[in-house]
Amino acid sequence: MLAVLGFVTIGLFLVLTMTNRLSVLVALVLVPVAAAVVGGLAGELGDLVAEGMLTVAPVAIMITFAVLYFSLMVDEGLFDPAIRRILAWAKGDPMRITVGTAVLTLLVALDGDGASTFLITVSALLPIYQRLGMRPLVLAGVVCLGAGVMNMVPWGGPTARAMAALKADSGEIFVPLIPAMAAGIAWVLVAAYLIGRKERQRVGVQQEPVAAGSGPGTMLADPRPTSTAQRVRFWCNLALTVILIVTLVTAVLPLEVLFAIAFVIALLVNRPRWSQQQELLRKHGYSVLLVTSMIFAAGVFTGVLEGSGMITQMAESLVALIPQGMSGLLPLLTALTSMPMSLVFTPDAYYFGVVPVLSETTAALGGNPAEIGRAAILGQMTTGFPLSPLTASTFILVGMTSVNLGDHQRFIFTWAFGTTLVMTAVALLTGAISV
Repeated sequence: MLAVLGFVTIGLFLVLTMTNRLSVLVALVLVPVAAAVVGGLAGELGDLVAEGMLTVAPVAIMITFAVLYFSLMVDEGLFDPAIRRILAWAKGDPMRITVGTAVLTLLVALDGDGASTFLITVSALLPIYQRLGMRPLVLAGVVCLGAGVMNMVPWGGPTARAMAALKADSGEIFVPLIPAMAAGIAWVLVAAYLIGRKERQRVGVQQEPVAAGSGPGTMLADPRPTSTAQRVRFWCNLALTVILIVTLVTAVLPLEVLFAIAFVIALLVNRPRWSQQQELLRKHGYSVLLVTSMIFAAGVFTGVLEGSGMITQMAESLVALIPQGMSGLLPLLTALTSMPMSLVFTPDAYYFGVVPVLSETTAALGGNPAEIGRAAILGQMTTGFPLSPLTASTFILVGMTSVNLGDHQRFIFTWAFGTTLVMTAVALLTGAISV
């Protein structure tokens, strides 16, 4: 009963949001609450929702300070030199901008954290897209592709979970997939080229250099710092941002603590007076509210599904459906379904609920259980995580780009699934997974 209710809940959510019948914010709260009532869980609803919100609270806190921090950096022109260099290389060509977006995302995503990847890349690149008249949907999609494949790194969440669930090390799970991951990166660059070429046909190539400005297509003079105070602030902001990124990668402190400290320091440097700080909060408060409200709504969704046991029952029912004669194909089937399963299962539910059962089945048939772990990370919450409504970072990406989640999913799903298919083919050729 719970498994059926879980599948209906997720299916209904996807239909309502992808057809724009309900906003994502409303659907994230209304659908699971209705499911809990129908499933006779009304008495537990308060505890389920509260637990879900507590789970996402650190992410919401981190996003609040992170959005404010990077919004302040954008206002202060920190990214303008990078924007000018990318524009100089791209020469107003949307195709080059799109490929540059993929390259930058692949580099930034080395830290294995989707949230910080989206915050940094979107903050730096959104002004370029606006000035060239390019669609934010393209920015969200290409960043999604780059961050997805890079989430396979051993210090990323999915691979770490796969190793923990199977009691294996990176040599057993990740290293055999390095050729496949390299192929996935190549596919992302090809996809970015093809998407960018279509965008070039839509908006054309700018014939004049586009300088850093404040609106779409704005042609302004080079906004380099002119006064000594501006130059000092620029270098202080650059140093602070570099230190922040290094500490994010090395995980010196929790992300929410790092961003809170960095934002306060940035305020003292750039907006020391309370009136200036109020102006900043008024200007960017809407962006903060938009993203954090989505994150807390996602906490309601995952809190009900996980706390009620729906996710666990769904995992068990899926495993029971696998015919005995197809057990030898489990690694391949796991790889092919891994990316779409990101829309259904949270990473914890999948890696700690589904993967151990599949690996035990494979081992009982004489196969290598590590192949299930390798197959899983070819898509489950790697290429699929930036499309999943079950991860808070997805709402960072769509919130910062002001893109509708359903539109984002429709636009990039095929390209993201293509990444998994390419990596699966190479994994088969190199023997990382077998049939």
